[in-house]
Amino acid sequence: MKNWKEELDQILPKAKVSYKSNFSAETCFERAIFFSWGCTIGDCTFCYMSTQPESKKPRETKRSTESILAEFILAKHLGWDIGFFTGGVGVFTPIELESLLEKIYEITGEKIWLSVGPVPKPILEKYLPYIKGVVGSTETINLELHKKVCPSKPLEPYERMFIAASELNLDKAMTFIVGMGESKEDLLLLKEFITKYNINKIHVYGLIPQKDTMFENYDKPSNEEQAWWIANLRIAFPGLDIQCGIWEDRIDRVSLLLEAGSNSISKFKATKLFGTSKALKIEKQAKKAGRIFKGTLTEIPEIGWEKEVEKLSFTPELKERIKSKLNTYLDSMRKNIKTIKVSS
Repeated sequence: MKNWKEELDQILPKAKVSYKSNFSAETCFERAIFFSWGCTIGDCTFCYMSTQPESKKPRETKRSTESILAEFILAKHLGWDIGFFTGGVGVFTPIELESLLEKIYEITGEKIWLSVGPVPKPILEKYLPYIKGVVGSTETINLELHKKVCPSKPLEPYERMFIAASELNLDKAMTFIVGMGESKEDLLLLKEFITKYNINKIHVYGLIPQKDTMFENYDKPSNEEQAWWIANLRIAFPGLDIQCGIWEDRIDRVSLLLEAGSNSISKFKATKLFGTSKALKIEKQAKKAGRIFKGTLTEIPEIGWEKEVEKLSFTPELKERIKSKLNTYLDSMRKNIKTIKVSS
């Protein structure tokens, strides 16, 4: 059997043509904004949430409201797309989540993708004013592998959510993690799943071997392996929105993943690493692939950040907390930029 690189070399030209025939020569950074670091499921064998101490209740792992909303303000003005709003299953009640979504919509002025586990149709109906689609954290479509990596998170509830989403005219997205043990033959299963549920978008991640998980000592998937999946999906589904997930140690693969047919980039610690050499390298990798990078990972726009907060209809107390958190983020980002300028 040919290796990943040999097969990729054969299909890459066709994938490039498919992308160029259906999309503009642009790309962007998509920020997945998390609301917690704990989960009531907590046993997905690849996930860092499975390593959280049992003494810490999942509902106690929520980020503060002001932290979440400050990050949405940053994303809006830095030109980042919102990949999805997400966190551990069961951390927020539907009422709590609906309240947050309402506030987020006021900030962004746009409906967002939501990834909070399988959501029943009656609850989706309540979220309709604020969401444009749902994301199923499916991870893999190989049923035997899925039982191994997501023992308490079966596919069936997500399949029911996709059906309900279609009935409500919501878009549907899914996640797929390369490197956990899937085979090339699983591509057929993946294509059948995308077709069956009319998936509009797929997030193609590479395994991040998390400490204290069963995958801790696994090798990360190669550049060519992740690109192989993306290129095959681009050829099979020319209009599919494909997002490639990277990590701070995988920035050098961005140009290849874009050439293979990715629309956008995610899984980068954009607030922590904003303005660093790694952030600059992402923008350069996009240019190398012949893409125009929308938004910025390296320059803070000169706007009245606190005035942007004051425009919102939130309580004075909440607005003050958002300003404080926003300034904390901005101070750290400015420090990164200053450090890079001094070192260069």
